[in-house]
Amino acid sequence: MSIFLWTILISSYLTLIIIPILFGLLTMVLFDKYFRTSFFNPIFSGDSIMYQHIFWFFGHPEVYIIILPSFGIASQIISVFTKKKIFSYLSIIYALISISLLSLIVWGHHMFTSNISFLYSSFFMYCTMLISIPTGIKIFNWLYTIWRGFLFFETPFLFIVGFLFFFLIGGLSGLILSSIPLDFFYHGTYFVVAHFHYIMVSSSIFSIYSFWYYWSPLIFKVKFNNNFSKIHFWSSFFFLNFSFFPMHFLGFKGMPRRYINYLSEYLFFNRFITFNSFFFGFSQIFYFYFIFFPLLWF
Repeated sequence: MSIFLWTILISSYLTLIIIPILFGLLTMVLFDKYFRTSFFNPIFSGDSIMYQHIFWFFGHPEVYIIILPSFGIASQIISVFTKKKIFSYLSIIYALISISLLSLIVWGHHMFTSNISFLYSSFFMYCTMLISIPTGIKIFNWLYTIWRGFLFFETPFLFIVGFLFFFLIGGLSGLILSSIPLDFFYHGTYFVVAHFHYIMVSSSIFSIYSFWYYWSPLIFKVKFNNNFSKIHFWSSFFFLNFSFFPMHFLGFKGMPRRYINYLSEYLFFNRFITFNSFFFGFSQIFYFYFIFFPLLWF
């Protein structure tokens, strides 16, 4: 069975586990609102921290449900465009299963600044750091497969190279946030926003585009314009980096997220991010106009 099918299977099992948790949480919230129960309302002896525990027990594995298929796409595209079998197939499968299991016991790293005990926080910290081991195994296998392969730098492979870059940056910033002392400073700042966007936006988008560029000629029986597709890749790659990488610097300065007004010292980076975000959006308009719609109209 291909690695992509394994990732879909694992994501499906994770979905079956956590979606009932979300439904249960929403039911408790609705009961608090309309039937005057007190699950989460501290005024009536409810526990608001319990809401965070239940939500993040759903919320963190949900991230892996989205990103796991990207790992399968990366494995497939790398194997095709290097003309090599993926290195150590079984170790990638075990790594994917390990990541999915660990994702169920690390939700507390979102709550280091709450009132959970240091013992529990330490457990969540070490389990979160432990995820870097199977993640590193995957990345090593991908890079070793690329090493000395017969590389074909077609558009699908370029997008996977971009995916690897974004995922590596996002993974390193996530490792920083897994540390309790560092998280106390960076929690709620733009550093977290940068980490999230490198993993969930940049990595996911690039893997999806890679998958589309690889399969669309087979589905529609027509080849896309190679020059336009590479313009789409390079413009997306640079504008995404220019949009999200400066957020790390705002996090270093301590700029909180979710604020529309901020100090003047944050003005330059915010304008720079906004400027490049618009250009990234324009590059997607370029994609739809010159590549996507012509395929459908053909």
